[in-house]
Amino acid sequence: MRWLRWFLLVALAGAVLATRAASFLIINSPEKSDAIVVLAGETNVRPAKALELLRQGMAPRAIFDAEAGEKVYDKTLTSLAENYLKSVPEAGKVEVCAINGRSTMGETDDVARCLAPYGVHRVLLVTSEYHTRRALTTFRYRLPQYHWSVAAAGDSALFGTAWWTQREWAKGTFEEWTKLIWWEVVDRWR
Repeated sequence: MRWLRWFLLVALAGAVLATRAASFLIINSPEKSDAIVVLAGETNVRPAKALELLRQGMAPRAIFDAEAGEKVYDKTLTSLAENYLKSVPEAGKVEVCAINGRSTMGETDDVARCLAPYGVHRVLLVTSEYHTRRALTTFRYRLPQYHWSVAAAGDSALFGTAWWTQREWAKGTFEEWTKLIWWEVVDRWR
């Protein structure tokens, strides 16, 4: 009988922790910075969030990462990003950083290259909600010469904190937890 009580207690604690699994992934603590860096991916929400922060005066410039080797039909992602950024009212304050890194860790090298000419010290990352914890941890570890903060760009079609209520949210939460664990256990120590 005693083991049953312990089992139920552990199961209850596990269930409570599981309900917080998606919330744990989110860090949303933007700070006024010298530059905004928009991480590559999810181009429907991240750029809009960055432009909103730029308009609010959170930084004087924004750098939008775009994967250099990727194409959409016959257009590269970098050329699509450049054309898009020419059309926004903040065109003089934004630019594209062509990245070759295929992971958050790999992207740090490209971001360091793109930030170098500006002599910045404080950088605000913009990424998807579920990616904020891992991105912030990775950038702080790999590029400690900068002070990093992060802003979460939400997309309710892909992610929500009640992850168990929608299939896409559950998949995204599981995938991000897998990547976070891999970062903490393997990549951080390479």
